[in-house]
Amino acid sequence: MAQSVKARVFSREFKLKALERILEGESLRSVAQDLGLARKVLYQWKSAYRRGGEKALRSRGRPRRNEVIPPVRALRMPTELSDARARIHDLERMIGQQEVTIDFFGEALRRIADEREKSASNSTNSSVSGRRKAK
Repeated sequence: MAQSVKARVFSREFKLKALERILEGESLRSVAQDLGLARKVLYQWKSAYRRGGEKALRSRGRPRRNEVIPPVRALRMPTELSDARARIHDLERMIGQQEVTIDFFGEALRRIADEREKSASNSTNSSVSGRRKAK
């Protein structure tokens, strides 16, 4: 029968010290081996730290009442670059819509011109053949 393995819980200070070593240039692999951790865990801590700083490196479980964790959306501050990319995206979408509209009306005008040519050629053919019959 499989034994249940108790999850290891690390303090915020422990996590910060591990991340300091990584940010100072020590390889993630060596820090993981030294501390007896999986590299995945360190990547998760690093990602959480980048998203929300020290407060994001909390212990497992439900946060305490007085512990406020900002939502991820609030952490992403709009920058000039992200604003410019959003504007470019909107303009590209508008251009695409305009191209569809232009293609639609171009095809409609081509069909109208074809119909006019057909009706014009039919009217001249009928009058010519009518004249020939009359002679």
